[in-house]
Amino acid sequence: MYTPQYRITNQILINIGKIEAAEEVLKNAPLLPLWEKKFKEEAIVRAVHHGTHLEGNPLSKTEAEDILKGQKVVARPRDIQEIINYRRVLEYIDEEAKRKIEKITEQLIKKLHRILVHKILPEEQTGEYRDKRVVVRDILTGEVVFRPPDPLEVPFLMREFVYWLNHTSSNEIHPVLKAGIAHYELVRIHPFIDGNGRVARVLATLILFLGGYDIRRFFSLEEYYDRDAVAYYESLKQAGKGDLTPWLEYFTYGAAVEFERIKNKVLKLSRDVKLKRKFGGKQIFLTERQIKILEHIQEVGYLQNKMFAQLFPDLSEDTVLRDIKDLIEKGVLKKMGKTKSARYVLAE
Repeated sequence: MYTPQYRITNQILINIGKIEAAEEVLKNAPLLPLWEKKFKEEAIVRAVHHGTHLEGNPLSKTEAEDILKGQKVVARPRDIQEIINYRRVLEYIDEEAKRKIEKITEQLIKKLHRILVHKILPEEQTGEYRDKRVVVRDILTGEVVFRPPDPLEVPFLMREFVYWLNHTSSNEIHPVLKAGIAHYELVRIHPFIDGNGRVARVLATLILFLGGYDIRRFFSLEEYYDRDAVAYYESLKQAGKGDLTPWLEYFTYGAAVEFERIKNKVLKLSRDVKLKRKFGGKQIFLTERQIKILEHIQEVGYLQNKMFAQLFPDLSEDTVLRDIKDLIEKGVLKKMGKTKSARYVLAE
């Protein structure tokens, strides 16, 4: 059976402590879904851009964002497809996490690969273990830094790895450590002809989600890795010596940095909009229509009945008024005036 070798160091304990603290704060932050939606969209852009840039995709963050919005970008079809695929795989693991799947199977890992390399690799290589020897080269120098196992070993190694994933509980190993080990082990086995790094990062994220460490899907570990790609690849290389401790220190530190960054951003926003004081920690949940109403008021400054048709052409005035009444009752909006020309504004 696969048994990872590592030690729990003070640095790992400190990093996990910071992750736990950030997760607890974020679970109870009185953040409006209006901002949740924005943060999630930003996290997707960051994950997509940095996750592909790590593998040599030359597109900028702005270009990646334009592609995700459906806008035309002049670039190599492969580079554009990588962006689209990464977004699709993030959507897929999000759905799998919401379903609270009980096992991570070889079929699931192969599905991640199929999504990530769609229209990039030949069809016969998508979602299929490699049947050729490969080497991993330094992306800057071209030097061979790692020789993955023989292709004949891959099916056996993957079965062992997946068995370990599904038979190791959170009581035996912390979910953050499990995600880090899975990240490394998939890179080490290198089961696919290409795209292994992307699959490893996405799988680690899914394991964090399933382990309860999702911080509302606001984070992007890819950004941390891409800020210093040399350190990222060097940490993976060091783990190849058999001791995963240095890699797990690096992995948990990166997660702690990202979690704390999001925590501070959320807390600052909560203070800025006076939600923490106003709602006393109670979270406010809004519908998509209510989010749209708030976005309009933030942009224009107010909302009047005569604007309803423009904002919601397919809805009756009464339906919109019900949404507004609910927002008023929640203390999010207030009404100024009593006639049809009354204005709805953000409550102070």
